[in-house]
Amino acid sequence: MTDVSELFNTKYPIIQGGMANIATHQLCAAVSNAGGLGLLASGGWDRARVKEEIRKTKALTSKPFGVNIMLMSPHAEDLSDLVIEEGIKVVTTGAGNPGIYMEKWKKAGIIVVPVVASVALAKRVVRSGADAVIAEGTEAGGHIGELTTFTLVPQIVDAVNVPVIAAGGIADYRGVDAAFALGAKGVQVGTVMLASEECPIHHNYKLKVINAKDTETIVTGRETKAPVRVLKNKMARSYIELSRQGVDLIELERLTLGSLSRAVFDGDIDTGSFMAGQIAGLIKQIRPVKEILDDMFLKSHFYKALHP
Repeated sequence: MTDVSELFNTKYPIIQGGMANIATHQLCAAVSNAGGLGLLASGGWDRARVKEEIRKTKALTSKPFGVNIMLMSPHAEDLSDLVIEEGIKVVTTGAGNPGIYMEKWKKAGIIVVPVVASVALAKRVVRSGADAVIAEGTEAGGHIGELTTFTLVPQIVDAVNVPVIAAGGIADYRGVDAAFALGAKGVQVGTVMLASEECPIHHNYKLKVINAKDTETIVTGRETKAPVRVLKNKMARSYIELSRQGVDLIELERLTLGSLSRAVFDGDIDTGSFMAGQIAGLIKQIRPVKEILDDMFLKSHFYKALHP
């Protein structure tokens, strides 16, 4: 296999990240129509909401798309059956090992691709039957691990016998080339998609991304063992300051309650949680998804060599 476009039956070897409250049918369908694998991010949605999003996506594209399931979600088991019933071809997972669902997914012909942040987890999910893994470095936005993409990807490539998809810090053809040089067979991107015309987030969120500097992100939640990379603002700085003062974890959680929704839907500059990766400083304009994907791959030396 030259890259994962063969595995996913897509034009380009790219997955759009499963960003909760962001990767809805609008963005998912746009990415699939542009040649990538669009993902619906189920996040904390229940079965009815995810089913509705799947149906809306099917109405917008005839191309392959997938569903991301967060294994810590209280609805994970319901969703594990729903993707079978709806004929979903690809499932990506986060926050653990999807081993308990693997047998029924494989029997249904679903391609299973967990997100991993360590070699140990990569080995475990492959033993469980994963068809590929997404090696996500700490540069990524949202929930993160500790290892960088540059160090994580080649170690996982050497450790498993399935395709590795690189994620974290990729937003243009140079990131694609770097990922392939490290042994990856594809990439997953999230932050660059925030600055797409089709991304259904508040315009303030998009402006935060395209106006970001290289040092614009900060990590909150290390104290709760759930680190999250976000763009700096009043809320993020308050969180860091309060955590340094030893404020109770319940108080810290209260500060961030509903903050992602305030960013996505309200564009609340001060109290929203604007999840984004370190690569935000490279993104300078809002563009159509097709233009983003075409630029990433038609300028990539590795992609052109594999697809002359």
